[in-house]
Amino acid sequence: MIITFLGTGTSQGVPVIACNCKVCRSDDPVNRRLRSSVHIAHNSSSLVIDSGPDFRQQMLRENITRLDAVLLTHQHRDHIAGLDDVRSFNFIQNKAMPVYGSQSVIDQLKLEFHYAFENNYPGVPQFDIHEITENPLDISGISVLPIEFTHYQMPVYGFRIEDFTYITDANYISPESYNKIEGTNTLVINALHKTRHISHFNLEQALEVIDKLQPKQAYLTHISHNMGLHWEVEKELPNHVHLAYDGLKIEV
Repeated sequence: MIITFLGTGTSQGVPVIACNCKVCRSDDPVNRRLRSSVHIAHNSSSLVIDSGPDFRQQMLRENITRLDAVLLTHQHRDHIAGLDDVRSFNFIQNKAMPVYGSQSVIDQLKLEFHYAFENNYPGVPQFDIHEITENPLDISGISVLPIEFTHYQMPVYGFRIEDFTYITDANYISPESYNKIEGTNTLVINALHKTRHISHFNLEQALEVIDKLQPKQAYLTHISHNMGLHWEVEKELPNHVHLAYDGLKIEV
């Protein structure tokens, strides 16, 4: 299974518009972060978790020419706003795009992309909507376990596929959800920056989760410009923990 980090930034991305901090002024590509998303290639299947505003750019950069499904963690725009661009896959693959989300996500999609659901205009994106619960999913031959977390007061979903678990936009993990993550060898978890935040794990909290779960390797994502320069922060981390960056590919 190959995991590609399509984006590792926050809702504003990095650099942030009009910001003059050292991270936003950096010329190093690892300090430039699109909105958070990952692509999963497993056997012959191709999945994406979240389709934010940079979805089109991410698909083109990674030359992804086939997509079997989109899984959505929650309904915030930095995770769904690019969904209109599945139209290209609709045309090439000649079918509606399977899209998986909670009922709250589905309700928001019907508002933001109402024209797709009304289906009274040619060329609209075609979605094949599936509601996520906490039951395991079989998506294009891949067994996916949705796991619920909390993003301030909002339920969000992360996903476990075999020994890989992806968590973004969370700041609380229940005991029940910890049980579902146990045994994960590769963990991806959000770490916004170093100070406390109302709806995201900060660096210290993310490291505490990693220490509790003891994965063989862990990667931090959904990273703000306030975290600091990539390679400076990397030096502060345990050997098995890394800041993810856009375009990073890992094999699990």
